[in-house]
Amino acid sequence: MPGEPDPAEMAIHNAWWSGARAEHPADTLVGAPPDGAFGAAPVLPAETLVVPAAALEDEASEVERLRAWIARTQGMDALQAQDAVRRLREEVAEARAAALSDAEAIRKVARDEAKQRKDEALSAEQQAESAHEEAEESQEEVVRSRSLLAELTARITVAEEAALLQEAGVYAYRHVLADAAAYRAELDAVQGAIKDLVKNGQAMIGSSQWASDGSAAEGRRTARDLSKLMLRAYNAEADNAVLTVRPHRLDSFVDRLDKCRETIAKLGAPMELRVADAYHEARVRELRLTADFLRKKDEEKEAERATRTREREEAAAQKELDRELERLRKEAHRCRTALERARKRDDLDAAGKAEDELGDAEEQLAALTDRAGQVRAGHVYVVSNVGAFGADVVRIGVTRRLEPLEEIQELSGAAVPFAFDVHAVVRGDDAVGLAERLHERFAEARINRVDGARGFYRVAPARVREVLVEFAGDQLIEFTDEQAAPEWRASITPEPGTNAN
Repeated sequence: MPGEPDPAEMAIHNAWWSGARAEHPADTLVGAPPDGAFGAAPVLPAETLVVPAAALEDEASEVERLRAWIARTQGMDALQAQDAVRRLREEVAEARAAALSDAEAIRKVARDEAKQRKDEALSAEQQAESAHEEAEESQEEVVRSRSLLAELTARITVAEEAALLQEAGVYAYRHVLADAAAYRAELDAVQGAIKDLVKNGQAMIGSSQWASDGSAAEGRRTARDLSKLMLRAYNAEADNAVLTVRPHRLDSFVDRLDKCRETIAKLGAPMELRVADAYHEARVRELRLTADFLRKKDEEKEAERATRTREREEAAAQKELDRELERLRKEAHRCRTALERARKRDDLDAAGKAEDELGDAEEQLAALTDRAGQVRAGHVYVVSNVGAFGADVVRIGVTRRLEPLEEIQELSGAAVPFAFDVHAVVRGDDAVGLAERLHERFAEARINRVDGARGFYRVAPARVREVLVEFAGDQLIEFTDEQAAPEWRASITPEPGTNAN
């Protein structure tokens, strides 16, 4: 406790006190307690102890005597206790210092870890905020991408539909005019307007403030020369497009011309040179009119080809009809001659036979003469060719020939590998009208949408039979649904003993 004597110091003092009394009995001890008051080793407070005068004179000898006395009085235990206390204090101090150092190190580590975790938490929070912002941006980008995808899909769908229609021969005219001559006249007018724009200097637009080497006149001359050069490059692209354009590739040619104009605008940006809007629109209009003109010419050629084909068929039918009329006239003349001779001979049997033959000939002649005046009379036929065109493809045609099977045999010539199957042949006074109604009913199933006269349709024979019953009625005597195709089936069936591969 504070203020109390140290036990080690008290032990040394008691040992000294016992020895001092023995060596210096005459010395006076101020405030000394009576003998036996504190037992064998009285404890005196430090302030009451008076050091002998002889010890002060020879301190070194006194120390030596004290050591000797301690040795004689077995005082080593006190010194050892003092030394143990000293070592204990040192160890305690060292332990305290080590504990303080460890505590400081722990506190430092804790502070560092706390700071690190705080930094990590702050970084994680920042990353979370950044991730949230990125997620929002990504969501917006997804929405924009979906919108763009929907727009592009719609465009692609429209383009694919247009391409399919163009492949099928359905062409969408940009400028609807009556015929190719009208397109040619409109083209001439547009090309005249293009020449006027060039002559009036309205084909190119540029800045008039350009200066070269400090000279405005030199700058204008340079801009004018460069403008001519760029206009020539643009016109070369436009002229090449007009010369090589095809109706089904019109959009790609227009895109090329647009890109050419954009390139010229980029190259002429320092002088603000670009192709004028009016001039570019005129050249695009020229390109579209050219495509329409070419398409109209093709249609007119197809129409002319169909007309010539029909005229050839009509001429062949008329020639056949004339031959049949001539044969029937000769037959009637022969029957009349035979009848007159039989009557002169009074051969009643021969006369009766000749009279019957004459009646038949005159009847056939009258019917044929009546048919010759009916230009729409003829036969409507329905045929198919599985080996050449596949199943459920039929041809609906009309002929004015007296023997419609002859025309079908011609169709089965060298142009196809197998003969046609005949499903029905319907004779009528308005065979042309019946065929037109059938073509109109199956227009959506037409295979060739450019040349409708070819008459091929992707439809089952049974479906044609249903429509024929509706249109022809009693005129339809017989209809065969089966596509026999004997030549084709024999060709695909392996013979016995052969390898089908």
